[in-house]
Amino acid sequence: MTALEVHNVHTYYGHIHALKGISITVDEGEIVTLIGGNGAGKSTTLKTISGLLRPREGYVKLYGEDLIDYAAHEIVSKGVVQVPEGRQVFARLTVHENLEMGAFSRPAGAGIRADIEKVFTLFPRLKERQKQVAGTLSGGEQQMLAMGRALMAKPKILLLDEPSMGLAPVLVDSIFDTIKQLHKEGTTILLVEQNARMALQVANRGYVIQTGEVILSDTADRLRENQTVQKAYLGVS
Repeated sequence: MTALEVHNVHTYYGHIHALKGISITVDEGEIVTLIGGNGAGKSTTLKTISGLLRPREGYVKLYGEDLIDYAAHEIVSKGVVQVPEGRQVFARLTVHENLEMGAFSRPAGAGIRADIEKVFTLFPRLKERQKQVAGTLSGGEQQMLAMGRALMAKPKILLLDEPSMGLAPVLVDSIFDTIKQLHKEGTTILLVEQNARMALQVANRGYVIQTGEVILSDTADRLRENQTVQKAYLGVS
């Protein structure tokens, strides 16, 4: 079943034509990755899906329902939840308060306490630091918190924007292990990641975006073997 469908989307920044007819799909239970260079349009695609940017043409559908006319907070309530690039935690709130903020769209008491405990099971480090102010956490801990906060919204599809950015290699491995665990538990994920090698190791399928257009799409295995992808994104000469 198709969870997310993005069709012929054109998005602009003023007069700059950032997305030029992007079309992608994500099936329920899949991890799909978007790879490409800086400025290719990957994050713009996620922001368009999330309602932070409005396309001039095309549509975005979640399980067949068009999201274009909804505000960003309404799209979260529908089940599209983004972990933004750079984490963007609430720096002056504690870890626990950040997780509570992730559940803002849910009715009070709707299993929120139990879901916080699930996040602490997934990220034991956060439980140890639940009373700590988020702005004092390390980069890796903030990334865990940003992901945990998103999970508190009960996403039907989780959008991850550069989750490994700025992290030490050992923490990158930890974050990708978590992505694999979420996938194993049935979470549908659309992943934007500069580290194409890691992204293609966890994804089912992928799209290569260049200057606002999809230039290639295939299974992750086939993209890893594609010579163009190897030379441009995997560091294979």
